[in-house]
Order: sequence, then structure tokens, then C-alpha cells
Amino acid sequence: MKIVMFGSGAAGGAVGAYLAKAGEDVTFIARGEHLKAMQENGLLLTRSFLEDAEKDILIKPIKAMKAAEYNDTPDVIFVTVKYYSIEDAIDFARRVAAKDTLIIPILNVFGTGAVMQEKLSGLICLDGCMYIYAKITKPGAIEQSEELVRVIYGFRKNQPIELKEKCEELEKILKNAKIRGHFSQNIERDALRKFAFVSPMGATLLYYNALSGAIQKEGEPREMFIGLIKEAVAIGEAMGIEFDVDLVETGKKFIDSSLDNLSTSMVRDVQKGGLSEFDGQVRRIVELGKKLGVPTPLYQKVAEWGDKKGI
Repeated sequence: MKIVMFGSGAAGGAVGAYLAKAGEDVTFIARGEHLKAMQENGLLLTRSFLEDAEKDILIKPIKAMKAAEYNDTPDVIFVTVKYYSIEDAIDFARRVAAKDTLIIPILNVFGTGAVMQEKLSGLICLDGCMYIYAKITKPGAIEQSEELVRVIYGFRKNQPIELKEKCEELEKILKNAKIRGHFSQNIERDALRKFAFVSPMGATLLYYNALSGAIQKEGEPREMFIGLIKEAVAIGEAMGIEFDVDLVETGKKFIDSSLDNLSTSMVRDVQKGGLSEFDGQVRRIVELGKKLGVPTPLYQKVAEWGDKKGI
């Protein structure tokens, strides 16, 4: 399969590196100094949770370029940019995708696939999500601090199920690349399950200017984290989503088993003073709550705090 990582930052770059190492035909779409470094020196993925010779993955030579330079027809486009760049991804897909191309956004904002599909008539845009702790340490270099790499994707409810065999083949390709790939039969549930962890974590750490250790112990940050999960779950239930696990207990177990110095990409982007996914991860829930008649006082509190901070 010809696979495009549209967005080769920490998450997209890491997933693309695993696929390329497994021998897949991967093209990394990037820009700026990160792209320049990849073109000159390759892409280095350092798995800091390992201590042996397998710690580093270097993809060199590498197919890395700007979006405008790509002129092939891919089998799969993984959209891994931040939500504020989604229009760029839509334009790219509109230009290069064919009817048999799988377009799979794996962002940290719930419902991105449906947003893209509205503007990509005639193409197949699934929904998806991803679990990975990674960050860019310098241009052309990514650090993965936890072992988990998981990519989930699938068709939304009432969406025509096309290219099912290709979806199943992609699942095998991901697993062969040491990625926990899963072709989901209930992607709304699975995507919101991920969102109901990363959004509360990011919102809490941002509000308290803290790292993950702050929500691994009893106190206000942990209480907010748990409360935000409950609000996200209430939104999902109001949308008719039935969860197969207790997301509060799952969230607590996941954060408690993680390192104590972790953050999220949204937090890092806000701290840098640049664009962030604050709208998609915080204000979006407040808006959905109003639309569905679900109270979201904690998300409202973080959103109002963000307003005062100019986020």
C-alpha cells in the first residue's frame, strides 16, 4: 500500500516510522525545519522506554516532502495534523485521493472524520484515533516515551461500508509494523473513549500548569480530571453511545500506570504561545453540552479560564 502521513510531527512521524521500518511505502508530508532535517538526515525515532540496540529507528533514505510536491495517488491518507490545520488536509485529499483511497483522520478531536467527509463528497473518509506518547525533540527527531502505539479506525454509524477488505488489510499491515491496529466496528464509541482521556488530561494539566504526576495523587487536579471524564461520558451517552467499560476507572488506571512527567500536545502548544487544539478539545464539549442539554460545568470553567488567558 502507498501510505501518506499528512502531518509528520510527533504522532504522525512516529507511526510513519514504524510503518516505514516494516518496509511499507510511506510518504511523510511535513514543512519547515522538521522537513528540511528529515530530507537531509532522515527521521530518527528514539524509543526511550527501551535500553537496547532497538531503541532507535532511523528512516533513511526517506520520502519526505511538502504537500504541494506530492503527485501520486495513495491507498491510505492518515491525517495527523492538528485540528486547526484540517482545511489543509481536506484540500490535499481533494487533490490526490481516488475513490478507493482510505482517508483516516487520527486526531485528538472527536468527530473529525464527519467534518472532513462533509467537504469530500465522493471520497471515503473514516473516523479514527491514536494512542501514543511522543514529542519532537529537535527537527527530524522524535522521542516516544511509552511503549503503547495504537491506531483505531472505522466507519461511522449509517456510513456506507466501502473498501472493507482494504480496511482489514490495513489492520494487518499495522500489526505487522508493531502497531496495535484495530478496524473498529464502533468507531464513535472508541474515538470518544480516547477523547474522554486525552481531553480531560490536557484540560486539567493546562489549567493547573502541571505534569501528569499531579493527577496521579489525590487532590484538586485529580478531581477535575475525573469530573471532566464524567462530563465527556455524559455527552457520549446523550449522543446514544453505549460504552463497554467504565471510562473513569479506565482513565485513572491509565494515568496511574504512566510516567509522572507527561503532558499533551495541546498543553505544549498553548505553553509555546502558538495555535492549539483548545477549541476542539475544550470549547467543543461546552458547545455540544449546550446543544444536547448536558451540563458541563468543569469544561465551562476551563473554557472561561482560557478566554481570560486569550487561548
